[in-house]
Amino acid sequence: MKDYYKILGVNENASDEEIKKAYRKLSKQYHPDVNPEGGETFREVAEAYDVLSDPNKKNNYLNQKNNPFSGTEFEQFFKNMFNGGGQQARRKNPDKIIKLNITPVESYKGVDKEINYQQNHACGGCGGNGGDRHVCHHCHGQGFTSQVMGSGFLQQMVRRACGHCQGQGSILTKYCTSCSGVGTKSKFEKLRVSIPKNVDDGQFLRVPEKGDFSNGFYGDLIVQIVLDNTKEFQKLNNDLVYTMDFGYNDLNMDTYIIPHPDGDIKVPAPNEFDTNKPLRLRGKGYMGGDMYVKLRVKFNKEDIKQ
Repeated sequence: MKDYYKILGVNENASDEEIKKAYRKLSKQYHPDVNPEGGETFREVAEAYDVLSDPNKKNNYLNQKNNPFSGTEFEQFFKNMFNGGGQQARRKNPDKIIKLNITPVESYKGVDKEINYQQNHACGGCGGNGGDRHVCHHCHGQGFTSQVMGSGFLQQMVRRACGHCQGQGSILTKYCTSCSGVGTKSKFEKLRVSIPKNVDDGQFLRVPEKGDFSNGFYGDLIVQIVLDNTKEFQKLNNDLVYTMDFGYNDLNMDTYIIPHPDGDIKVPAPNEFDTNKPLRLRGKGYMGGDMYVKLRVKFNKEDIKQ
């Protein structure tokens, strides 16, 4: 069981004002905007203050701490027996999805990209709470209501989100003047992400805790890959396709120089020049795939007369 007093650095006899002062100090110290590595500590500090600043939650916490098989602990034991549940999981925040455009060559080699996006951060004035809150008396701060259904060994604990506080466990009574009760402030962020080799159009890259702040936590950022085929290169599954233009005077060449992400490749010219049949370079595509070279002839009539 977490020691919330230890997390805030105060003793069990600390006054409400001392607890609040300790929370403000630590939340500023470990706020992700100031300390990118302090996300986990920031959440623990917010959780500790949320419990110790609320009389009902604090009493339940002290009862559990001093008598580990009472109050909500007994309710949890009951849930484990009849519903197979563990401790209440925190609500999962929605993922924030942004799109990132890359080229076939960048997919082939892998690339580091800097992305700019708008992220909702916890308001520094209220720590993301939106202002002063009072515990919801309908769910007693749990954020949900429970009802036992059935009888005997068929009993099941049914849990529903509290309709009075919308599952928050508390009701906002005084709005934060800094964020107008929203609990978050939006700002543009820069983030450098490493795109691995061979990614394809529509694939996703998850960046933990770089999404929007909500319900006391930062959600994940989902980077969706958009593959932009260029005039020269295309990616078709694991094959790399290159379109090569020839002028009239180039048709007599003995060898062709084929651009490739790993470096130019010299190949002998085919005996029969057929624009309907691409050249195939085995193993020069993605992950053991092949490379296909489309031959396209473009010239003016004046070139023939010369």
